[in-house]
Amino acid sequence: MEEMKNTKNSVLAQVDERFGALTEEELGKKSEAIEEKLFEFANFMESQLSLLYTPLNSKIIQTESIIERTLQIEKGVILPVFTEAKNSFLLYKISDFAKDLVINSDGILEPDPGRCKKIFLEEVDIAIIPGLAFDDKGGRVGFGNNYYTKLITKLPETCRKVALAYEEQMVDQVHMESRKFTLDIIITDERVIYKI
Repeated sequence: MEEMKNTKNSVLAQVDERFGALTEEELGKKSEAIEEKLFEFANFMESQLSLLYTPLNSKIIQTESIIERTLQIEKGVILPVFTEAKNSFLLYKISDFAKDLVINSDGILEPDPGRCKKIFLEEVDIAIIPGLAFDDKGGRVGFGNNYYTKLITKLPETCRKVALAYEEQMVDQVHMESRKFTLDIIITDERVIYKI
């Protein structure tokens, strides 16, 4: 376990170093390229209900524009509401970015349960899963809270599990306890990677 933690820290240090070499302008261009690839991605465009996320920190793809654009083309957008229970969340469908989201106690935008419709996991067609680092086998380094790691195992078999990542977040190997936590597809600013 300690070895896995050290490996994770070394992977994150490598990613941080790469990010340090990028300007804000370069990051912006990379974000735009990733967004365009997502909107050209057949699985995303054909999906009825897409699970997205609101930004958790600056080292992951910012999704406000993606959420707004998805709503504009009248696709269903689902976002999580994290609960007090350990690694637990509820899913809600939003229809208006400005009106349906509130800031939670951690400063993260999430759906207002009073305004939004609750959705069951079985209804999700495609899930965009955030992470800090990835490998081409679908391995992922998360944020340490296990919310999304647990979510990956609970999603239906038919649901595509996709990450949006800067190329700088791609590493040779992510050590994982189990391959049941892997993603199916990773979309970067340079390529679309299907799990090997």
